[in-house]
Amino acid sequence: MKLLKDILYGAGLNAVNGSTDILVNEICFDSRKVAMDDVFVAIKGTLTDGHLYIQRAIDLGAKAIVCEEFPQLLVDGITYVEVEDGNTALAVMASNYYGNPSKNLKLVGVTGTNGKTTISSLLYQLFKKAGYKVGLLSTIKIMVDDTVHATTHTTPDALTINKHLSLMNEVGVEFCFMEVSSHGIHQKRTKGLVFEGAIFTNLSHDHLDYHKTFAEYRDTKKILFDELPKKAFALTNIDDKNGAVMLQNTKAKKYTYALQNFADFRGQVLEAQFTGQLLKINELELWSKLIGHFNASNMLAIYATADLLGLETLETLRLLSELDNVDGRFQHHISATKITAIVDYAHTPDALKNVLETIHTLRTGNERVITVVGCGGDRDSSKRPVMGHIASEMSNQAIFTSDNPRSESPGAIISDMEAGVEAQNVKKTLSIENREQAIKAACQMAESEDIILIAGKGHETYQETNGKRIDFDDFKIVKNLLKDLNK
Repeated sequence: MKLLKDILYGAGLNAVNGSTDILVNEICFDSRKVAMDDVFVAIKGTLTDGHLYIQRAIDLGAKAIVCEEFPQLLVDGITYVEVEDGNTALAVMASNYYGNPSKNLKLVGVTGTNGKTTISSLLYQLFKKAGYKVGLLSTIKIMVDDTVHATTHTTPDALTINKHLSLMNEVGVEFCFMEVSSHGIHQKRTKGLVFEGAIFTNLSHDHLDYHKTFAEYRDTKKILFDELPKKAFALTNIDDKNGAVMLQNTKAKKYTYALQNFADFRGQVLEAQFTGQLLKINELELWSKLIGHFNASNMLAIYATADLLGLETLETLRLLSELDNVDGRFQHHISATKITAIVDYAHTPDALKNVLETIHTLRTGNERVITVVGCGGDRDSSKRPVMGHIASEMSNQAIFTSDNPRSESPGAIISDMEAGVEAQNVKKTLSIENREQAIKAACQMAESEDIILIAGKGHETYQETNGKRIDFDDFKIVKNLLKDLNK
């Protein structure tokens, strides 16, 4: 158990009713999980307000309540603490509760629309290969050195983050690489964390259902850099015009990387094949197994980060050449009949365009490109027609299908995508709601040397419809279908 006053240090208190010189058990922000002697933090969320469940938390045994507004009825024997912002208070309290674990390792945050998972996961791989104990907080999984923990959000809640950082402390982790989403920043999940550095990848159309405007989305990302300490580094992709914006108010040491512009870390693609690409980084050559200009940019960010964290240059280049692609990121399979299937997480217009451009640079010109793509339900609907336009414009055949429909009608989502198809491309589009049937149709259409792109879900091994998740793995499905067709 911990003293409440110690947990509350720096949490932005406005008022206190009762004693903070008491021992509490756990911190909870979900009233359903409250147990005896816990402290309950009432959060005003996007779907519900935790203040409505204060009495339930007390009934379940909460000893203290942290909230933005005191309830009208104060229960005797319960300590009430009013704070300026519940999300900030939760994050600071979580950090205090676990002994401020981010101070005991070198934590690097990766933010941007695309590339977060690839960069953070490959940095984890690289530093493991270099012989260090390493942590990873990503969309795909949480790694505490060699131990895997499941994850459901790009940036987990503050308690989950600090709990796993604490576990990393226990096993002697030296470096941790963390995806930092705009949602996570806006909901203050990273408050109280001490970053060694931050990386900005790029910014394109995404999450405008949540942030409303692109400027708000950009400025939310920028907060990560605004709050970096002086001793940290701020590394940004200067090929993206927003890269310079990220550096405007940061106190950290500023560094840039680019493929197209002058930068501290400059890269160039010398040769590209389906098996990989030859890169030049600051006059040194490197063969990478990763494909595409977007991955060349990712590799540049990884090289720069390794350099800024003190790894030796030639050792870094050697280890970079050994790195394997991340699951669901341009993950490809070539069938016995020489049909190439590519599975990629591309779920934004920019990411889909990047993947299709990469495919076009690698093809000889005779192969057809068949793209299977959908858009998620209960998410930014304005990108759907743009995705439909890109898929139909840049493919020989586009098949629109379901992604994760969630609570929306799959047919309605597909209709939104169809609205972006220009008249000259209508004949080369097809709509099949069932995703497996859509992938099967693509496989049946494909001939030797053709390329099938299955975009949108990438590493995900489920499909979410009406609150239910069913097992669904794009890569396994397309491999099996191509194998059956070969027979």
